[in-house]
Amino acid sequence: MSKNTNETALHANPFFVLGVTTRDNRRKIVEIAEERSLQLDSDICQKARSDLTNLRTRLSAEMGWMPGAAPSVAEKLVATLSDNPKTVRAVSNLSGLARANIMAAACELVAEDESVSSLVSFVCSFVDVVESIDPNQVLRDVNEDRRVAGFSEIQGMDLVEEELQERRKTYRSAIKNLLDTLEPAKLIETMSTVVRRTVDNNQHVPVLLEDLVNSYEIETQGFLQKEAENISILIRTVRDAAPRGAQAVGSLMDRLEKVSRNWHSVALPILVCAKSRGIVHGPSNVVANELRNLAVDLTNEHGLLDQTDRLTQLLRELFIELPEVAERLGEDAESIKNLRRQAEERERNSEQWERDITFSGEVGVVFKDELGISSQGIRWKGRSIPLESITRVRWGGVRRSVNGIPTGTDYTIAIGDNHSTQVVGLRREVTYSGFIKALWPAVCVRLMIEMMSALEKGQSFSFGDFVVEDDGVVLVQHRLLEANRKVRLGWHEVHVWSADGKFVIGKKEDKKTYGAASYIDAWNTHLVEHVIRGAFKKGSNTLSGYLKD
Repeated sequence: MSKNTNETALHANPFFVLGVTTRDNRRKIVEIAEERSLQLDSDICQKARSDLTNLRTRLSAEMGWMPGAAPSVAEKLVATLSDNPKTVRAVSNLSGLARANIMAAACELVAEDESVSSLVSFVCSFVDVVESIDPNQVLRDVNEDRRVAGFSEIQGMDLVEEELQERRKTYRSAIKNLLDTLEPAKLIETMSTVVRRTVDNNQHVPVLLEDLVNSYEIETQGFLQKEAENISILIRTVRDAAPRGAQAVGSLMDRLEKVSRNWHSVALPILVCAKSRGIVHGPSNVVANELRNLAVDLTNEHGLLDQTDRLTQLLRELFIELPEVAERLGEDAESIKNLRRQAEERERNSEQWERDITFSGEVGVVFKDELGISSQGIRWKGRSIPLESITRVRWGGVRRSVNGIPTGTDYTIAIGDNHSTQVVGLRREVTYSGFIKALWPAVCVRLMIEMMSALEKGQSFSFGDFVVEDDGVVLVQHRLLEANRKVRLGWHEVHVWSADGKFVIGKKEDKKTYGAASYIDAWNTHLVEHVIRGAFKKGSNTLSGYLKD
């Protein structure tokens, strides 16, 4: 019936039409039907009387009412349903069948402005209640009322099971009719959330939800087919534009992502339900594979890694419910990562990188030595050290003065591999700064990446008197009358600063817990400082997260 009236299918039940209870006998039903026919349509009254006195039709009326509920409770619930349907939806002290019938009626009285979250809670509860209906309890409740009313009891479960199948169709129609009153976007959001929440909370898909999703799939089939065709057209268009480069496919990729997301938003309830039943939604599988094949082509044929990465991330977001696709996408993501690493390696060997890391200067006043760096390695005192062999660096300057008057700065640069160390002392600031500027991209960037990779795998590193781990740091708590002790803290518990030629890490609001490493004397202090400050700026709780998207 129309929502504009407070009449529902429950109000059309013969028990409500005549105003009788499940415990009234045949004689009383006939008498009241005669009385009501003077006020209401006589045909309606006579049909209601026939439905309740004929054993073939009475069961349908009983199971469509509130079996097991006391007559006064049933009367009160119907009255409340008309006045405040939202309250009745939460009633719990009834049998599963009675609650389901009340909730089915309440579906017809949902307010147009009810929020999605409220609708989701209602529909999920409705699905759970229908799933909880116990046929044996239904049989007991119906027969108990029949004994009081003097009607023949039902023998066996066949009739009850048959009628329950009809009731489930009624419940499915009630929810479907409710959803059909919603705006398309609100309907899709409600349906998707209901399916996701119900599947997450149950070991199997409830029968009512499965029926509802099947009906939803039939109704959305035309839309999904049309959108899938649009996706295929856009994929072909991207392929045609790919030879012209990333700029040519940029706007096309935007359109492709938009249409794919639109398609997925409608298909999501079907996808989730199919996965929970251990089956694959065929149309989703086709769309996912078409998009993945495009990603493969963009990489293999055109080297468009950014576009491939974008497609892969989109696929992993939209099609996680397809196990085989998700597995392949994991492999694709790793392949893209490796390709990016190779591209970065090529970039480091490019002409620009060569220019950035090339420097040469003289050290010494009378007897001069060359301090140089290039892709061939670091040159010092006639020896060449390969860049890739360097494992540690340190540098810094100490100001000189005589009687408080500055007389210059002594600079130190030290470089080491697994076998030896080279220390360079110099006084010319231009040589010092020029070499460090070239050393940073030539060696330091690689060392920082290797450090973060090792940290992510669980390795730790010592600098001065503190120990760095991926998700925290070990500092020293300095105690006056007791021995100092080591304290492990998460990165969110500390702050950093520089003082007296040292990089310092200290516990927030505790000046006695800190650790320091000299820039000039401790290996790789400059590097760990850069990583820590970078991770802090990014808001990462781990140092390895500094380089992650």
